[in-house]
Amino acid sequence: MPPLLRTLRQRDLLYLFVGSVIGSGIFLTPGQVLHQLGGSVGFSLLAWLAGGLLSLLGALTYAELAAANPEAGGLYCYIRDGFGRFFAFLYGWCLFLVIASATIAALARAFTRYLTEILPISDIAATIVAILMIAVVSAVNVWGTRKSSDLQNWTTLVKAGLVVLLSAVLLSLGHHASDLPPAMPAAQHGFSLATNFGLAMVAVLWAYEGWQFGTYSAGEVVNPQKSFPRAFLLGSVILIVLYLVAVVAYLVALGPAAASASTAIAADSTRLVLGRWAGKAIAATILISTFSATNSVILTAPRVFYAMANDHLFFQKFAEVHPRFRTPAIAIVALGIWSAILASAGKFAELAGGAIFIGWIFYGLAAAAIFPIRKAAKHTALPYRVPGYPWTPLLFVLVAAVIVANSVYAAIKNPADFKFLELTIALFLLGTPSYFLWQWSRKRTPS
Repeated sequence: MPPLLRTLRQRDLLYLFVGSVIGSGIFLTPGQVLHQLGGSVGFSLLAWLAGGLLSLLGALTYAELAAANPEAGGLYCYIRDGFGRFFAFLYGWCLFLVIASATIAALARAFTRYLTEILPISDIAATIVAILMIAVVSAVNVWGTRKSSDLQNWTTLVKAGLVVLLSAVLLSLGHHASDLPPAMPAAQHGFSLATNFGLAMVAVLWAYEGWQFGTYSAGEVVNPQKSFPRAFLLGSVILIVLYLVAVVAYLVALGPAAASASTAIAADSTRLVLGRWAGKAIAATILISTFSATNSVILTAPRVFYAMANDHLFFQKFAEVHPRFRTPAIAIVALGIWSAILASAGKFAELAGGAIFIGWIFYGLAAAAIFPIRKAAKHTALPYRVPGYPWTPLLFVLVAAVIVANSVYAAIKNPADFKFLELTIALFLLGTPSYFLWQWSRKRTPS
């Protein structure tokens, strides 16, 4: 069976890092974050900065793990090597059923939502468009890693440039800069502020979601020992700056009160500053952004299922590499089909919330894997060491645990608003017997 080709350069990895993150979140969620924090501009900006720094801590930790073990699968491999096959399987299981597939479904639905701003279409037509979008991106990724990476590079450049251009226009033409200083303090205090800050962080982390996807393609990166640390560090800095500037630009355009009430803050702020026609321009921007983010997930996540199949923990067909295109074609198609089913069901909003919650359980676990992996390799020279060890990964793990615990608390307190806890329990209950089924199947399969 032909292996995967190492065709992704450091530049490709940087574009993949940035492009995986910039989806629809930065265009939609800043108003939700501000509302959650009682209209406090200061704590809203702090949440966006904290989300970026948290992602940076995780990215630097994963860069060491990726450089030391540059094989396809990323987080799955780190959890497997650090904590065993069972927890690694549960991660891959959740990645396929919810984390990756629900993210793709949510992005596809966001794509159709903003397409209707340009071209009004029926609900049935919107579902068909969502499925077609997933099918097109899947086909490109089957065609070749180099092809999908080139597509990712160009769409990332376009959407990052549009975020910069939009921010510049709003900052120069907005009239609410003087409203920001009085809105800096917190209206909430104590435990209420801490809880709401944690819930606001869930929305922030949805906007930052995707920075870990690059690790899945480690088996196709040229010179991963140098490429991962450099691309992940630079990508994190770029995203923090882009997001903070964009959030300030929205506030300057709308003012804190109007921004807090907005569920589509990019469109609302641009429409106020430039007129109604600008809504179509923002819709076109988000179309490009969501298409690019969808491509990044389908480019990377199937590599986890490929690695699981090689470990005899998933369908063996997923380990097959296309003889001509040298991609895990069956794994890509399977993820595309399941994502299309979720997009058709229309429950993407609940599933996307579940994807963030479930994902952060495993993101923290993968980062914690650095401790047993380092201990096992204490006499081995590592090509890259995360700065500030052990505090960098430890802080990331602790904050991830706080985010998960805070989300559980909120789900118990308001069960009607948080369906993801039930979803998580169901996934784990289904995943446990499935793991032992694949283990049993492996023992029966001749070597």
